[in-house]
Amino acid sequence: VVRHPMYSAILLMFLATPVALGSWWAVLPALLLGPVLAVRVRHEEALLAAELEGYAAYTRMTRYRLIPGLW
Repeated sequence: VVRHPMYSAILLMFLATPVALGSWWAVLPALLLGPVLAVRVRHEEALLAAELEGYAAYTRMTRYRLIPGLW
């Protein structure tokens, strides 16, 4: 469904942490994680496309990177 399921799970966990803790202070790091993961995924995919045979075909088969239906 997504190319980076571990990163998707981390994003979900970080967004759920402020709710679980009942802490507004935990919202800030959770919101900052999304852009950080997006940059990391873009760099990682560039490396994989350059170094890993068959990755281009995999990206055509698995359309979404982190969030199904969105990105």
